[in-house]
Amino acid sequence: MKAPRLNTPKARPALRLVSTKAMSREQWLKVRQTGIGASDAAAAVGLNPYQSQLELWMIKTGREDQLPSIDPEDDSTPMYWGHILEPIVATHYTKRTGHKVRRVNSVLQHPDKDKAWMLANLDYSVVGASDVQILECKTAGEFGARLWRDGVPEYVECQVQHQLAVTGKAAADVRVLLCGQEIQIHRIERDEALIERLIELERRFWEYVETDTPPPADGSESAGAALRYLYPHDDNETVDLTDDPHLCNVFDQLVTARHKLKTLEKQESLLKQTLQQVMGEASRATFAKGSISWKRSKDSQVLDIDAVQRDLPELMREYRITRPGSRRFLIRS
Repeated sequence: MKAPRLNTPKARPALRLVSTKAMSREQWLKVRQTGIGASDAAAAVGLNPYQSQLELWMIKTGREDQLPSIDPEDDSTPMYWGHILEPIVATHYTKRTGHKVRRVNSVLQHPDKDKAWMLANLDYSVVGASDVQILECKTAGEFGARLWRDGVPEYVECQVQHQLAVTGKAAADVRVLLCGQEIQIHRIERDEALIERLIELERRFWEYVETDTPPPADGSESAGAALRYLYPHDDNETVDLTDDPHLCNVFDQLVTARHKLKTLEKQESLLKQTLQQVMGEASRATFAKGSISWKRSKDSQVLDIDAVQRDLPELMREYRITRPGSRRFLIRS
């Protein structure tokens, strides 16, 4: 979504839609359903590596109960640690730059009526600085840190440009803590051309929400999961698509892709086995452009279900649960 930067016109400040000081998480989520927030922006335009348009659409249309819930107090999730570490990142920002920051305890709304669906929650506003007005704090673990190798990831750029669009501000600093030990700071200036395109794409997504029309799937894991949760049951009916040339072509492409994938998987297995055979009992092998490891994992303890079923059948019956079935996608050609 990169575009040339243009001169910034005078923009009106955001409206304060509602205070978040005494707001519960449930109330906050309800307010967020009424529009596209800054953290939704990348998913709304199809650029979020973690969330698809389809999953976001389910949330915005009140279908979030069909999705797996995330406990904000679960300390094994990145969201939990991001929330815990956010004030530390902000404090370090002030220490490093000298800029004071303060919380913005409000849901902000775009001042234009035709963009009232554009909302924003800011981490912090920067106080008394002429060159920057917003601070966005981020944390990233080992996997997420890879997305920061070339600077600010595209999905974060979308989030910040959305914030600048809603607030009318000129620039934001993004402070990111990588793997708990490396701090980076990136300046993002308001980009009118990018904002215009962002609004256009977000408006298109919001039309899906307003018309209760699912957006097209994008091939991501998020979209696949959303489809499974959106359509968990089948009705034993058959839909006849033989007269739809487009969907017949999609089916033909799927069959071809499956055949190619099977060939590539066999090729991958052959190449891997060739190297394993040469390595023998070696743990690691190095090459001109990289290395591979082949190590035995630690032994683990598992429950012998067959033995328990044989020796303690009453116990098995007492603790038996029913696991819901799932739909299988099979191809016959």
